[in-house]
Amino acid sequence: MLTCTATICTNPIEDQQTICLGFALQISQGSTEMAESKTLRKPVFTKVDQLRPGTSGHTLTVKVVSTKMVLQKGRADGPQVRQMRIAECLVGDETGMIIFTARNDQVDLMKEGATLTFRNAKIDMFKGSMRLAVDKWGRIEVAEPASFSVKEDNNLSLIEYELVNVVEE
Repeated sequence: MLTCTATICTNPIEDQQTICLGFALQISQGSTEMAESKTLRKPVFTKVDQLRPGTSGHTLTVKVVSTKMVLQKGRADGPQVRQMRIAECLVGDETGMIIFTARNDQVDLMKEGATLTFRNAKIDMFKGSMRLAVDKWGRIEVAEPASFSVKEDNNLSLIEYELVNVVEE
């Protein structure tokens, strides 16, 4: 609870009256009890063929099919400590495949045949095609080896999208 008090203060040097505001923050026991009783939701897993352009917040389990390093800047032994790495990885499940853009530490997890769980993944558009990405708000976890085989004839990154403006009359 936030309480506010206002009083009139007199400054004897400048012979002026000003309004002084005072704020007090009171933490009640009810707010801590409410935080403890809040339970986490179970994640809703998405399949690759359900992904659409411009969507985010996806949780999915995929297998890594292939990995290709696209960009590597900086040297590990040089004066530049930060190294920038970007890899394009083909990942998929039993419904289809999509290109995943792995950045920096994510590149180390992208080994062919590895099963991973992406949490809070989003779809980025690159040259009209969909790319899966996990930013700083998401997480990539190594999962138990999956029993499914990747459906390689449904690559969602090969579909080209175009933005069309619709005029309503």
